[in-house]
Amino acid sequence: MIKELKRVVVTGIGAITPLGNTVDTFWQKIIAGHSGVGMITKFDTTYFKTKFAAEVKGFNSADYFEKNEARKYDLFTQYAVAAADEAIKNAGIDFEKLNRNKIGVIWGSGNGGIQTFQEQVEDFVKGNRQPRFNPYFIPKMIADIPSGVISIRHGLRGLNFSTVSACASSNNAIIDACNYIRLGKADMIITGGSEAPINESSVGGFNASKALSTNNKNPQAASRPFDVKRDGFIIGEGAGALIVESLESALKRGAPILAEIVGTGMAADAYHLTGTHPEGEGAYLGMLDALEDAAIEATQIDYVNAHATSTHMGDESELKAISRVFGENSGLNISATKSMTGHLLGAAGAVEAIICIKAIGEKTVPPTTNTEEVEAAFAGRFNLTLGKAQAKEINYAMSNTFGFGGHIATTIFKKYDP
Repeated sequence: MIKELKRVVVTGIGAITPLGNTVDTFWQKIIAGHSGVGMITKFDTTYFKTKFAAEVKGFNSADYFEKNEARKYDLFTQYAVAAADEAIKNAGIDFEKLNRNKIGVIWGSGNGGIQTFQEQVEDFVKGNRQPRFNPYFIPKMIADIPSGVISIRHGLRGLNFSTVSACASSNNAIIDACNYIRLGKADMIITGGSEAPINESSVGGFNASKALSTNNKNPQAASRPFDVKRDGFIIGEGAGALIVESLESALKRGAPILAEIVGTGMAADAYHLTGTHPEGEGAYLGMLDALEDAAIEATQIDYVNAHATSTHMGDESELKAISRVFGENSGLNISATKSMTGHLLGAAGAVEAIICIKAIGEKTVPPTTNTEEVEAAFAGRFNLTLGKAQAKEINYAMSNTFGFGGHIATTIFKKYDP
């Protein structure tokens, strides 16, 4: 017997970002066009081509963990727990009144505990290669640990796993959460993603692949999506968390409903290890898949939060794909919020999902900052929401995320309509 698919809604959100460690602080700075970028403070950048990043500021693990507990977790896990805690509070959840066997956690991260890995390998080499590893080395490092820690913290015994698809990781996690709830495999899922990659390994590696901006003289303006002078992305860190549940579950407990997830799309560029398809083939297919899943026309989308990392090929190929999907839709707003947050890698999809949800609720499209001269082929063809937020009634918002390896993930959020 074929079951009717359940409607899926978002009832809580939480964020740890370069622009603030609560959703409200983050959102206010986003719509004001503030930058979370600055010179790197986490390590000595003397010999590095890129000396700036979008770091989280003012995060104190003692606000969330006992001292001995915090030592067990890499920073990317600490960010995950902090964001999840805010989302749980935001959603008004009392786990004592719910069936914990039907509540799951699906979390995404592209790099996992890369800081822990770096530190342990350095200690191994410095210690004359004596194997004196920290007993928490492996659980601190592996990418699935946030989902495990969140479930342990709250006694959640439902489905539990992690997604790893580079910079599409947390969007893939949200998609998985949506689909499992649709199928009735869970009543509620805590989902999202986290990343803490601002260290020598990550910055050095991305510099070697020529992916990062090297505009050290003007770092806050370095991320300039769609601009002719763009020269790479800004690495960022943080976490985004969403409480995703069936409409039935949300209504039963009188939860605040922030938005509905109505469409999910996935595809692959099948083209290059790190580069996007020149014509945006995967992005095009992913957006079409999401529209088909939502059973809506492209003209019904009011806002697209673009992946738009400020890399030369990536931005161009995404606009080509958007052009193929939407044509000359003069009513469509696009914005590239990585111009303010930097690129949070595996956490980007979750943080940008939160932006889409807030945009719907606040009837405001956040800006694309720093972009001064749009690529000639696209100048005047799209409303890129340049420089300043725009008031707008948003019924449908689309979030695009793409990852190394050609991974494509697109999610469509809808203003909740009973």
